[in-house]
Amino acid sequence: MENYMKLEIPSKSQNEAFARAVVAAFAAQADPTIEEISDVKTAVSEAVTNAVIHGYENKIGTIVITAKLTGPRLEVTVVDYGVGIEDLEQARMPLYTSKPELDRSGMGFTIMENFMDSCEVISEPGKGTTVKMVKTFGRADETEA
Repeated sequence: MENYMKLEIPSKSQNEAFARAVVAAFAAQADPTIEEISDVKTAVSEAVTNAVIHGYENKIGTIVITAKLTGPRLEVTVVDYGVGIEDLEQARMPLYTSKPELDRSGMGFTIMENFMDSCEVISEPGKGTTVKMVKTFGRADETEA
């Protein structure tokens, strides 16, 4: 059985915690572990923060977050319509940041990739960025059995 949600927020940093909480509450239907829900919250937080800081660069724009649950499988998509990413390969490198003056760690995409089962980034300069992440709950149980 499938269920879905959509959240549209302005690209303000204070909305990051709200977006993270909404996706976590939605994902709770699949009965994830506390660690799994924490992973999702962290990944969503990174994706939304990237949209706020890098996507819109101090301008207010729209961030659209969708989530779909199909059984234990959660798909989360975070979309901004901002500046896009010029060099996606470089942006995905650990420790790379285009905003060193803001004390950014450059670990956003790396964190998303490590906390979710998959992370796909689609971006076009001048048109925005889409981050698609997937997490299947209960996979840790399979590897421990």
